[in-house]
Amino acid sequence: MTRPPDVPLRPRYGRIAALGSSLSVTAVALLGGAGMLPSTAAVEAGSGGRTAAISPASSNLSGPASARPRAQGSPGTPDSSENRISPARDTALPDRSGSGRRVVFSESRQRVWLVAGGNDVRRTYLVSGSVYDNLDPGRYEVYSRSEHAWGIDDSGTMRYFVRFAHGDNAAIGFHDIPVDDGRPVQRVDQLGTPLSHGCVRQRRADAIALWRFAPLGTRVVVTP
Repeated sequence: MTRPPDVPLRPRYGRIAALGSSLSVTAVALLGGAGMLPSTAAVEAGSGGRTAAISPASSNLSGPASARPRAQGSPGTPDSSENRISPARDTALPDRSGSGRRVVFSESRQRVWLVAGGNDVRRTYLVSGSVYDNLDPGRYEVYSRSEHAWGIDDSGTMRYFVRFAHGDNAAIGFHDIPVDDGRPVQRVDQLGTPLSHGCVRQRRADAIALWRFAPLGTRVVVTP
């Protein structure tokens, strides 16, 4: 399109201003890349020269991914509470718990598994082991059984006692929750916490199940 001869030439200030702004942004970018501008501010293109501060925390994100701070409890992260399983709900058979028909007792998880063979778990449940460090992890064998038994030092009576180890002062085995002076020495809902003086306490129904499952010679595996 041509300009009529009687129309004076007018400078296009809008285009000149836009061109100047574009040149300014380009110059700032080049100087910043060369390290000639402070690293604590960045010019936003098209913002009229306003600056936005860069916080120290955001500058730490330039390192490798493994070194970056991770929000605790965020979904999909290894330390998320949704991914952690409490010992009371962790029913998975422990690694390296042996093979064949066996009874497995985890001291850290306070849980027993009755395993028919391989990984065929027939029953698993919480127990109360000893408050003392009197039982080493390892492999044992049922060597004695008593349907009725009496604890040492008047510690009550118990049933379905299945012995598999020798302690310093008495045998160590599985049995139901002892009764002293007509009252159980602990509640069923306390199973899962070490409370005994050496043996492994069980709920009555679980004690009967282990009694039937583990005759003399049955292997017992104790894991950390």
